Amino acid sequence: MSVKRIYHPNLQNIAFIGNYIPRQCGIATFTNDLLQAVSKELPKSSCCALAMNDKPESYPYPNQVRFELNANRLKDYSLAAEFLNVNKVDVVCLQHEFGIYGGDNGNYILTLLRNLHMPIVSTLHTLIPNPQPKIKKIIKTIGRLSDRLIVMSHQAKTLLQEDYGIPAEKANVIHHGIPDIPFIDPNFFKDQFGVEGKDVILTFGLINPGKGIETMIDALPKIVKKHPNVTYIVLGATHPNVKKEHGESYRYSLQIRARELGVEDHIIFYNRFVELEELCEFLGAADIYVTPYINKEQIVSGTLAYALGTGKAIISTPYWYAEEILEDGKGIIVPFKNPESIADHIINLLDNENERHIMRKKAYIFSRDMVWKEVARNYIEIFAEVVEKRLSEPKTILRIKSLRTSPFDLPQPKFDHLDRLTDDVGILQHANFIIPNRKHGYSTDDNARALIVVLLAQNLLIEDDLLENLDCRYLSFLLHAFNEKNGRFRNFLGYDRKWLEDEGSEDSHGRAVWSLGITVALSKTKEFGDQALRIFDRAVSVLSEFKSPRALAFGLIGIHAYLARFGGDSKIRRFREKIANHLFELYCSNASDKWPWIENTLTYDNGKVPQALMMSGQWLQRGDMVKAGLRSLEWLIKVQKNPKGHFTPIGNSGWHLRNGEKARFDQQPLEAESILEACIEAFKITQDKKWIKEARHCLEWFLGRNDLNSSLYNYKTGGCYDALTSTGPNINQGAESTLAWLLTLLNMYSLDNLTEIDLTEQISE
Repeated sequence: MSVKRIYHPNLQNIAFIGNYIPRQCGIATFTNDLLQAVSKELPKSSCCALAMNDKPESYPYPNQVRFELNANRLKDYSLAAEFLNVNKVDVVCLQHEFGIYGGDNGNYILTLLRNLHMPIVSTLHTLIPNPQPKIKKIIKTIGRLSDRLIVMSHQAKTLLQEDYGIPAEKANVIHHGIPDIPFIDPNFFKDQFGVEGKDVILTFGLINPGKGIETMIDALPKIVKKHPNVTYIVLGATHPNVKKEHGESYRYSLQIRARELGVEDHIIFYNRFVELEELCEFLGAADIYVTPYINKEQIVSGTLAYALGTGKAIISTPYWYAEEILEDGKGIIVPFKNPESIADHIINLLDNENERHIMRKKAYIFSRDMVWKEVARNYIEIFAEVVEKRLSEPKTILRIKSLRTSPFDLPQPKFDHLDRLTDDVGILQHANFIIPNRKHGYSTDDNARALIVVLLAQNLLIEDDLLENLDCRYLSFLLHAFNEKNGRFRNFLGYDRKWLEDEGSEDSHGRAVWSLGITVALSKTKEFGDQALRIFDRAVSVLSEFKSPRALAFGLIGIHAYLARFGGDSKIRRFREKIANHLFELYCSNASDKWPWIENTLTYDNGKVPQALMMSGQWLQRGDMVKAGLRSLEWLIKVQKNPKGHFTPIGNSGWHLRNGEKARFDQQPLEAESILEACIEAFKITQDKKWIKEARHCLEWFLGRNDLNSSLYNYKTGGCYDALTSTGPNINQGAESTLAWLLTLLNMYSLDNLTEIDLTEQISE
């Protein structure tokens, strides 16, 4: 596919995303080479790069790099998308390789792609056959978000269709680019490396056990016996990931192997990353190029492409890319891990210079379509096509809620422990450390909260295979917990699947109503929401007779969520007014200037009461309710603030009696979560930035800004410790604490208007 035009009016600004030089890796080199080649073909256009950093100190990037991302900081991906949107980039070209983007299997990159307004062309450098669900989902999502996919072999295109379900018309095959260098005699460069008069065999690339270099070393004794002037050059630094985990053990093992076989004088190891100019000189000096890889499932090899481009006689094992690119006599395919075959073919090529020259010429002629100039033109044609199509068929830009909206770093939501605690019935209540404790069975309280967590995550478009089907499991539990005879929810279910009561606590009923309302509001599947609707009406009808302020508050929050979707339901609106008035009356009958609280004891989940009062007052146009909610929330924060400024939840070892002392321990995650949600509601109503500061303090309590400077969130497990005690965290990670953490984090993610306010002064400590 050739393009004669060198000017495209719709391609004024092009951005490339990936690693970038001087970072030493294949993707960095590829991204740079592609950007430079496109720039040469479109001299009137502007090309820039967004570079991924794998270390805090960054790299001394060239001017082409306009934006840097910390690969492991999710916020950077949203900011990068905003940068590209603001700068009106016409098309984005993503270089995708597993291992260079942050998150679970690199899923952070999806946040960036979802927030882009312009067309996306993604180059897939690696595809895994029969992929695990997480891998498959990431590639499918990239395919869905991209206007076009680029792969470098027809085998890769087939794999996309058969193993990932991506339509063939979505993908184009474009060769791996190579430098355009002349066809020269290998002897021209040999003196530079001290191998003049030698027959040179070369392997290059980042060194790792998958390269199969030991097979080539095993072949050397037989080769040397027939051609004693052979030198085998192994060019390349050890792969940084291998070096980090295993040091230079693989390279040392190769050197030991060579000594044991008596061929150490015929091998030269160059343990460094070489720049393009020097690499071409090494390739130029080689008589034969060998890629003895040991894995078949490799869809592209930049090193093999470079060897073709320099007109080398090539011997390779039958990995996918080699089989495809070396057909028709452009190279020789040998079996995996077969040094005898490698030796025989190398000897034959060294014995027959004419045959070697014919192979070299075939490879070189074929590779003319692979030079960067031609590759760039192919990319440009696709860029032009997707931009023109977008102009004629514009996409609706959806406002995606993401971490972009947060002014400070947040951990990536991790659902491993949620999944660990959940079986085919629902989520178990307790755990011994991270081991689910079956003795105490299940509760409606926890399954209601777990359902809210999953729905919030799905609404935020967080990709995690662990979330699949959990919403059905938790809703199924609630439907089963509902007692049709009395209209009440049971709460405790034994591990033997027998209910321990006919009627649970008022609080558990209120939490169930909260969860059902959220389900109706957020569920994107009609049938799913319909199941919640089936019992929502009856569950709400009994709330007004409850005495527990928290139960009323939970229920009101669920009712508000429901009415956000079905605001015309007069019956539920009347229930809302009745229940809200009941809660407000309880507050007024007990609150005073010094104790603006609804009860005589401060206990648990306190933030839900002011949250419900503020919501109700806002929707019922009752300023007195809003004022009461704000007043009580300010007091709760004052009571639960350490003199150093951090959040200190009320302790459950005595709580806080009116006219009494506040218990300092054990501090509960549930309280931090409830206050945070109330602060977010206060900000939505007042737009006062101080509430975001207070919400942040609640979040930071989980992360170690607390009385003991000890994190309650376990980054490794994804769980949360059950409490902060006087001697440190209670290391058990049960459902209540883990769900409180996830609700805290997801609610911070849900803030969708913080980018427009300046928090610098407000949140500086």
